[in-house]
Amino acid sequence: MSTAPLSHIRVLDLSRVLAGPWCAQILGDLGADVIKVENPKSGDDTRRWGPPFLTDEHGEAADAAYYLCANRNKRSIAVNIADAEGQAVLKQLAAESDVVIENYKTGGLKKYGLDYDSLNAINPDLVYCSVTGFGQTGPWKNQPGYDFLIQAMGGLMSVTGEETPMKVGVPAVDLFTGVYAAGAVMAALLARTKGQGGQHIDMALFDVQTAMLANQAANYFVSGKTPGRQGNAHPNIVPYQDFPTSDGRIAVAVGNDGQFQAFAQALERPDWATDSRFMRNADRVANREVLVADITLTLSAETTACWTERLHAAGVPCGPILALDQVFSHEQAQARKLAFNLPMTGVGDAPMIANPMRLSKTGPQYLKAPPRFAEHTSEVLQERLGLTENEIQSLRERAIVC
Repeated sequence: MSTAPLSHIRVLDLSRVLAGPWCAQILGDLGADVIKVENPKSGDDTRRWGPPFLTDEHGEAADAAYYLCANRNKRSIAVNIADAEGQAVLKQLAAESDVVIENYKTGGLKKYGLDYDSLNAINPDLVYCSVTGFGQTGPWKNQPGYDFLIQAMGGLMSVTGEETPMKVGVPAVDLFTGVYAAGAVMAALLARTKGQGGQHIDMALFDVQTAMLANQAANYFVSGKTPGRQGNAHPNIVPYQDFPTSDGRIAVAVGNDGQFQAFAQALERPDWATDSRFMRNADRVANREVLVADITLTLSAETTACWTERLHAAGVPCGPILALDQVFSHEQAQARKLAFNLPMTGVGDAPMIANPMRLSKTGPQYLKAPPRFAEHTSEVLQERLGLTENEIQSLRERAIVC
C-alpha cells in the first residue's frame, strides 16, 4: 500500500497551460491519481510552446520543454468535450472522482453539463476547483486572464523593475495560483472528512496577485502612499539589494540590526555600526542613499567570491547572482537533488525539477514522467469505466476519444 498522503484521491484535471496543471501536479506528487483530459484535436497548448522541444526516438520534435514543468505524475486521455458522448464519458469519470480542476472561462462548462452544479448533482462529495482570471463574480468575471495581464493589473509590475514597469521572469501569478489552489483542494478534502461534503473552490489569478502584494500592500494601507519601483532594493530594509564587486555583483540581505553590525565589521567599517544614521534599520532606510553609496564603494574593491566568504564567516546572508546553469550546478542544488530525470515514453529521459516539499515520512513521489498525448486513454477507460477495447475503438472511430 502506498504511503503517499493523497494515494486515495482521484483527480480529474480538465485544465490546461499552467495554473491548473501546476495544482494538479502538486496533488500528483503527493500521490493522487491524476487524469489529464485533453482536446483530441490539439492537446494541451503548452505541448507546442517551443522551441525548445524534446526529441523522440525517431529524431522528430516531441513535446515542448514548457509542457514538462507542470505535468508530471499524470495520465493523459483525449475526450471530445463538445460531443454528447464525450460529455457522458467525463461525467462518469467525475462521478467517481474526488476532485475536478478546470480553468475554462466563467460559466464555460455549463453548456456541456460539466459545471459545478451539474457535477455536484451527480457527486455531492466532489471538490470542484475553478481557476479563472478574475473569478466567478464581479464585473470582470467573463474576461479572460493571462499571467502577464494579471501581473500588470494586479500591481506586481508597478513595484517591479526600475524606470519601466517589468514583469517577473517566470509566470509567478500562474504558479502562485496553482499552489494556492492545491492548498484549497486539500483543505476542502479535509473538510469533507468531517462530513461537510464537497464544495466549489473559486480561484482567481487577480485575487492571488493581490494577495501576493503582501508587505507592499500593507505599506500602502498603513502609510497611504502608493509604493513605486525600487529595482532590487527593498522598501523596508537596508541594505537588502545587490551591489557591484570587482568581478560581478553580490546580493546582500541584512535582515536585522545585529546582522548589520556584523556586516560593518566584515567590511572593515566598524564606524557604521555606531553611526546614529545607520544603527537601526529605520535610520538606515531614512539614510538609504548615503549608506548604499558607501557600501557600493567598499564592495567594488574585491571579488564576489571574496566578499561571499567573508560575509558568510560573519553570519551575514549573501550570495552571488547565478544564471540557471550555475544554479543547477551549485553544490547546494546538487546536495538537495533539485534536478533529476524520469523516463518518458518514446523520448528517453525527461528533465525534471524537484518538488520543494520535504516531508520526513510522506514526501513527494516521482512515479510518472509527463504523459505523451492521449497515452492512457484506453487504460483509463478500461480501468475506471469498465469499457472493452471494442467499445473504446468505437469511440475512437467516431472521434469521441483519441
